[in-house]
Amino acid sequence: MSFDDLLDANRKFAESFSLKGFDGIAKAGVALVTCMDSRIDPLGMLGLKPGDAKIFRNPGGRVTEAALEALVLGVYLLNVDRILVIPHTRCAMTSQTEDELHEKISGLAGTNVAWQRFHVIDDQRRTLLGDLEKVRSHPLIGDRAEVGGFIYDVDTGLLNPV
Repeated sequence: MSFDDLLDANRKFAESFSLKGFDGIAKAGVALVTCMDSRIDPLGMLGLKPGDAKIFRNPGGRVTEAALEALVLGVYLLNVDRILVIPHTRCAMTSQTEDELHEKISGLAGTNVAWQRFHVIDDQRRTLLGDLEKVRSHPLIGDRAEVGGFIYDVDTGLLNPV
């Protein structure tokens, strides 16, 4: 396994790098929790550019403890006043049960992985509403940021408000 292609691409990227000296705040005041799915372009789908938003990605676009930590830091230290939680259609985390994932990965890994939790989603809309409530009711976020939930359609590129 080699990283040469990526390092070559990085050198080309650095030739026109424009964020030197940037202070790291979210220029558009936006924080986004979304899935790690490579079909999602978090900045592009919102008409934003590098430096505009804080982005937290994980399987399923869930509001985990780590996501909440990032959101609190964003709200207090990084200019965040709008938070979007955006899972997406055709997400792998909605297509299998926890047991099915354990079985599949155990087989591929050659060892029992029942100890690893994958946070599968059985009802995406209900799960998103619960995740939004986690953000809105967090004692360090609460009214300090507007919170919105959307499901991104990977086939149309549209955000559907929830």
